[in-house]
Amino acid sequence: MVRIAICDDENEAVTQHEDIVKSSLRSCGIGYEIITYTQSSHLLFDITDDHFFFDLILLDIEMPGMTGMELAEKIKLYLPNVKIIFITSHMEYAIDAFELSIFRYVPKSNLTDRLAAAITDAAKLIELEAGKEYIIQAAGRMEKIPYKDIFYIQRDGGKNVVIVSSMGISKVRKSLQQIFEELDTPEFIFIDRGCIVNIIHIMKISDGMAYLKNGEKLPISRSHLQEVKQQINQFWGAHI
Repeated sequence: MVRIAICDDENEAVTQHEDIVKSSLRSCGIGYEIITYTQSSHLLFDITDDHFFFDLILLDIEMPGMTGMELAEKIKLYLPNVKIIFITSHMEYAIDAFELSIFRYVPKSNLTDRLAAAITDAAKLIELEAGKEYIIQAAGRMEKIPYKDIFYIQRDGGKNVVIVSSMGISKVRKSLQQIFEELDTPEFIFIDRGCIVNIIHIMKISDGMAYLKNGEKLPISRSHLQEVKQQINQFWGAHI
């Protein structure tokens, strides 16, 4: 079940976007729950004061009072992992909001086809990220870390590794290869002999570095660089 919010100051646009969402997700068999808004302040109130949770939010950028871009910046403070699709007639906004990690920009001039594809891709990614957990058991404690929250895993000397996630840092007395085999899923890849990264959190590869959504950048060894690029392309080609 994907929880979706649609926000546009025009009622007609809200109805149109909602129809496209329903049609897109029905065709690929993904369940959904939709809440619509015509005022950005109402959506923000539901998230900040009533603690509504959404997996995906469709926002018009050009709204009165508070623009979609301003709204997205506030929403990300409360829902850092939410997927946001901007709908706009001015694609130059895409450059201005790079740091917001927006999932997709859809031009109003090609709305029907582009929005349907963006919604389907986002919903598939949300399903992919959900449900899997890595379990750490040691010294009478058990810790569960959702795969989607893991940024990277790094060797920390000997048989110790450090798992860096949105939940913090967790230390495990296992080899990096052992953890890699336990994860057993294609979104985790080696970028060098001492580091495994979650593809889902890689924003870009540039100058031999992997830039992650949490703001960190990690070096990719020369021997792994070409393979890392191929694995990323294969992963997204298979899942979206």
